[in-house]
Amino acid sequence: MAERPHDPGDVDFAARNGWDRPYETFDDFDLPTYVGMPSFMKLPWIPDAAALRARKADVAIVGAPFDDAVSHRPGARFGPRAIREAQYTTGSIHSLQLGVEPFEVLDVVDAGDANIVPSWIDRAHALIYRKVHEVASTGAIPIVLGGDHSITWPSATAIAEVRRPGSIGIVHFDAHADTANDDWGVLAGHGTPMRRLIESGAVKGSNFVQVGLRGYWPPVETFEWMREQGLRWHLMREIEERGAEAVIDDAIAEALDGPDAVYISVDIDVIDPGNAPGTGTPEPGGMLPREVLRAVRRIAGKVEIAGMDIVEVSPPYDHAEVTAMAANRVALELISALAAKRLAGHPVRFER
Repeated sequence: MAERPHDPGDVDFAARNGWDRPYETFDDFDLPTYVGMPSFMKLPWIPDAAALRARKADVAIVGAPFDDAVSHRPGARFGPRAIREAQYTTGSIHSLQLGVEPFEVLDVVDAGDANIVPSWIDRAHALIYRKVHEVASTGAIPIVLGGDHSITWPSATAIAEVRRPGSIGIVHFDAHADTANDDWGVLAGHGTPMRRLIESGAVKGSNFVQVGLRGYWPPVETFEWMREQGLRWHLMREIEERGAEAVIDDAIAEALDGPDAVYISVDIDVIDPGNAPGTGTPEPGGMLPREVLRAVRRIAGKVEIAGMDIVEVSPPYDHAEVTAMAANRVALELISALAAKRLAGHPVRFER
């Protein structure tokens, strides 16, 4: 085959095309969201616990990409990545609701994911527990991105252990109580984590309050067990009748009736599926996204936060990323509220 003709002389193609001109380069934090590693809000990726401890980060994002404990639609294993990617802003953002630039006030990092492999519930929960415990032990406030709701059992347990001898209360936003004894014989299913937390002693039932319950599950006998344990809950009909703010104020008071700090658990199906369709167990008639975002801001502004998880985001069912965007904003609202708290002179990190 004949060779293509070529110019044997020296040709500077960069100069010919203008590619050798000086151009401004940008830090990874300021690059567009679709460039580089998809960390949460393009924040520094620091999965190593020793580096995290040395940095003294205020807040750390943790991924729990696990959904082998679902009872209906799968896909939440892809939730952490979708939540991280559901953003269009980078750099030093400004919260219009709170008038604060959170990343100028707090040191927030992405601590990576728990070491998950599929089809092994016990191992997944163990590695989620270890990862969250590792992060919380540095003093940073973990924001855990699920994953199905079973991840709350190991996640909240880890934070409760780090906080000892203090105690934590839980404000749980969900369409479903997740206090079943088992899911078809499985004790670690996504319908059981709140019962496991209480039965294990990690969290007291009297320090547990649920918001947004509706629909047709769980059965009556489950609510009888909840009542025996001292749980308190607010059905969606109460939000409809009294308004979200009145209910949230009650929930804050109930969750802090004894504990030193609050862990927030947000199942994205607390939002009406018209605004958050990408979830495993959609339940019509839920809260509006703005009500949930405001609730998170109000809780963080009034009480000490021990941690938070955001679960059940299932991207395969998520039209135009709207569910992942709602979850992304839940995390951002907590971060912004913590930044406002820091500016007001209140501590954010956990210091013994």
